Amino acid sequence: MTEEINFIIEGAKESMNGSIAHLEKELLNIRAGKASPQMLGGVFVDYYGSQTPLSQVANINATDARTLTVTPWEKPMLQPIEKAIMIANLGLNPMNNGDNIIINIPPLTEERRKDLAKQAKSEAEDAKIGVRNARKDANSDIKKEEKNGTSEDICKSAEDEIQKLTDAFIKKIDEILAVKEAEIMKV
Repeated sequence: MTEEINFIIEGAKESMNGSIAHLEKELLNIRAGKASPQMLGGVFVDYYGSQTPLSQVANINATDARTLTVTPWEKPMLQPIEKAIMIANLGLNPMNNGDNIIINIPPLTEERRKDLAKQAKSEAEDAKIGVRNARKDANSDIKKEEKNGTSEDICKSAEDEIQKLTDAFIKKIDEILAVKEAEIMKV
């Protein structure tokens, strides 16, 4: 295969890997029953007028499977952090004890588990769309190469290679989703 075709295939592979990495990052934010500092990854605090990730203004620890402790680096940040956790709409109820914020993670109800499973499915579908878009972009680049004089056989085998990559990445997404769903539904 030509250098351009190999470059197109590597670009598609990189883009598909990006979709998987994004999916894994998003799935970390979907809690599966036990406390994890990543649960607060999407919380932004008003820190002297700018929206700052919670992890940059406080230390977040999982003290046990059902409790998170948020210790701000500056005492005056207790109220804004508590407010930010409430605004984030994570279904968590922060308690301020004057030194840090304690968050008890309630056990998941069956309905909440199903909602989280749906959310995980939605994230997986977004990742599949990303993989398919990478395939579409790669195939259109291959067609351009064909118009620029690359042999039809080379282009056809490159398209087959892209399809094999797509199938492999979609299968990997399904496997990641199955693991996450099992984790969510486990009582």
